[in-house]
Amino acid sequence: MKGITDEPQYSVGLLEGGTALCDVIDNHIYEQTLSEKNAFFVADLGVLMRQHVRWRTHMAQIRPYYAVRCNSSPAVIEVLAALGTGFICTNKSELELVQSHGIPSEDIIYSGFCKQVSQIKYAAKNGIDLLVCDNEAELRKISRCHPNAKLLLQVSTEASGQDDEMSMTFGCSLKDCRHLLERAKELGVQVVGVRSHISSACDDQVYVHAISDARCVFDMGEEMGFDMKILDIGGGFSGSKTQLELINKAVMSIADLYFPPSTGVSIIAEPGSFFVSSAFTLAVNVISKEAVARDRQDQAHDDPSPNDEPEFQYHMNEGVYGSFASKLSETLITAPSVYRQNVSLDAPVFSSSLWGPSGDDLDQVVEHCMLPELNIGDWLTFTQAGAYSLGHPLCAATDSPPPPVYYVISSRDWFEMQDIGVTHEATLKNFSLVPYFLNSCQTATGLSVPA
Repeated sequence: MKGITDEPQYSVGLLEGGTALCDVIDNHIYEQTLSEKNAFFVADLGVLMRQHVRWRTHMAQIRPYYAVRCNSSPAVIEVLAALGTGFICTNKSELELVQSHGIPSEDIIYSGFCKQVSQIKYAAKNGIDLLVCDNEAELRKISRCHPNAKLLLQVSTEASGQDDEMSMTFGCSLKDCRHLLERAKELGVQVVGVRSHISSACDDQVYVHAISDARCVFDMGEEMGFDMKILDIGGGFSGSKTQLELINKAVMSIADLYFPPSTGVSIIAEPGSFFVSSAFTLAVNVISKEAVARDRQDQAHDDPSPNDEPEFQYHMNEGVYGSFASKLSETLITAPSVYRQNVSLDAPVFSSSLWGPSGDDLDQVVEHCMLPELNIGDWLTFTQAGAYSLGHPLCAATDSPPPPVYYVISSRDWFEMQDIGVTHEATLKNFSLVPYFLNSCQTATGLSVPA
């Protein structure tokens, strides 16, 4: 039996009595094996809380603004809002989603790269004044449609483009900043700070470089009479404790030099996958299997198998035109785990590749991994599946709807969340908390709401 609630509420399974996330995944695999074998996500909302605590511990002086485009699941938005994060939105639908959860307009930044006039007007009408701008055409649009806008000038960071080709197209150079500031002054548009475009995981020196550049822009702006008070150091946070410690040490040392507390400058950042990546697990089903000719020209893979062993090509019911869309932007998808009861630990493994259901040459999810031989109907689980995986499919590759999301939280995490000030009645108003029970038939009561 599954608890069903009316929109806009969603059910969250409360894990008690030693029930673990793997038990929930087992149950839903069991249920789907008996039915249509559709893919699904299981989301542990306790991870969001633990990542928030990690951020607050190691980045206490920098306020996080969550990048909504990374994962716009309503439960994610509601939990992060309750924890006190701000939000970065790239379009009207994201703005509406965040506002529907009661987020104050001053805690929202509209950062779309090329904003539609209608969406700029929407931001103006709804009091969303913080906008990102990096070129004169955008500046003139904003001046016409949102005269009360407060701009963050987006500055390209040279080092941030080394591993992310797309980042090279975003942000203006230091040379162009003075021109934009002069135009903003002529048009009467306020410029209140600088945003650095750092989107992929980087080392701490990238942030040092970005802050140094930002100081130059602040100096230009202050010379022209702008009241510059916001420094946005961008994204690029992997989620590891070590990276946070290194970044905080580097950022705060140079920030104290260039932006001491006496300046009144607020420092913010844009963690996205940091919060959600490890919170979501995706379970997919094998729908096709083929033994293919082995071609090991590169010999780059660590493949202990003899060359006369088969290589397997598997198709799954989710691919790059759905939940693995991040693969199209060169994101590495890590190899999955095989769900199989009573599987031998010493079972032989074979060179394998994993594909989506479309039959398209681009629909390759994992180029190479070592897996035991699978059968049609077997299940694979992908951890670290919460970032850029829950958007709308890029094409109608299958007739299946997007995978549902089953939300859970352990009783321990739930109590910890309340200890840090997040209460069910006051801040998580759309939650329907339902005890999650396991029984001998491997069925459960609990949770079910599509993302």
